[in-house]
Amino acid sequence: MNTSIASLLAQTSGNEEAALAAGLAAFFAAFFFVFLAIGIVMLVGMWKVFTKAGQPGWAVLIPIYNIIVLLRIAGLAWYWVFAPLVAIIPILGWIAYIAWIVWVHHRVSTRFGQGVGFTIGLTLLGPIFWLILGFGSSKYVAEQPAQA
Repeated sequence: MNTSIASLLAQTSGNEEAALAAGLAAFFAAFFFVFLAIGIVMLVGMWKVFTKAGQPGWAVLIPIYNIIVLLRIAGLAWYWVFAPLVAIIPILGWIAYIAWIVWVHHRVSTRFGQGVGFTIGLTLLGPIFWLILGFGSSKYVAEQPAQA
């Protein structure tokens, strides 16, 4: 009787492993598609914001260059692109990096005539607020030279 229970357990554990693998695959596939959708929504919104500000929309697709164009829209000099490197420093570097992101978002939102609430929205709910900024009635109002 013990041998039949052992063989039954062996068959069950094989099925459980297959079920676990299938479940994990389904979970990671769903996770991937959700993040892909969020990324596409973010790209579409930022593309529209870039074109609204008189910059090339395709620039959002090019790494590093998209940050330079975003800094140009925010009215900051190109060399601020190196500021995220501060994140190399443990803890304080990440705090400084988050502060830099909020600062750039605030500069962008004020150049489109928005306030602090919109800055918070850009920072915490980026895909939604990039779409609002790009497809909404906001106009790019600031044409100031880059600051040092």
